[in-house]
Amino acid sequence: MEMLVVNNLYKSFGGVKAVSNINMKIEEGQIVGLIGPNGAGKTTFFNLLTGIYSPSSGDIVYKLNQEVSSCNFKPSKMVKYGVARTFQNIRLFKDMTVLDNVLIGYHNNFKYNLFTSLFRFPSFFKHEESAYNEVIDLLKEFNLYDKKDVLAKNLPYGEQRKVEIARALASKPKLLLLDEPAAGMNPNETRELTELIKWIRDEFELTVILIEHDMSLVMDLCDDIFVFNYGTLLAKGTPEQIQHNPKVIKAYLGGE
Repeated sequence: MEMLVVNNLYKSFGGVKAVSNINMKIEEGQIVGLIGPNGAGKTTFFNLLTGIYSPSSGDIVYKLNQEVSSCNFKPSKMVKYGVARTFQNIRLFKDMTVLDNVLIGYHNNFKYNLFTSLFRFPSFFKHEESAYNEVIDLLKEFNLYDKKDVLAKNLPYGEQRKVEIARALASKPKLLLLDEPAAGMNPNETRELTELIKWIRDEFELTVILIEHDMSLVMDLCDDIFVFNYGTLLAKGTPEQIQHNPKVIKAYLGGE
């Protein structure tokens, strides 16, 4: 079943074409990689998928619980429909604990309203307790429970990245977008991240799209790969097809 369909997507900033004529279909449950050099349009594409930017033309259609177009919604609305993301530069609340950082990701699932919150009705405490318990379970699954009271800024880089991914998962998405999750990681951390993303896809029954420059991670992890080049798609296919694509070899993988 298709999770995401992109038709003739185009975005310009003034006279600069950031992405142009992007067509893409992503199946539910896939792990999909977006590769290409800096400036190729990958992050702009992510911003279009999450409602940060509106397309100049074209369509983005999610087939989640209902069919949704991100062309009409802001990021907060996309989260409600089941789209979550992380960023290349980790964006945690550095002076808050691990627990509080992940709880923030859960806020979209709260059912009580402002009135209930202000007057502290029993339902308020019930939802607060439920949120706490679910986040604690999530931290245990990420092997972060022992760090729940540690300030985010005091964690090693690799664990900060895990907290950011856990916070995104706390919103209970159907589609998870990861922007260069392996950036700044050493080889051991990258191997652990590869297994973590596979586990996340299977355990939480997600579709995952990631931007990544680490080719070993992309080739080992992804079901399909889309290669961006100056805002357009140079190629798409399985890792094996991309590895043997002459255009991709010449442009990105160091071949002749």
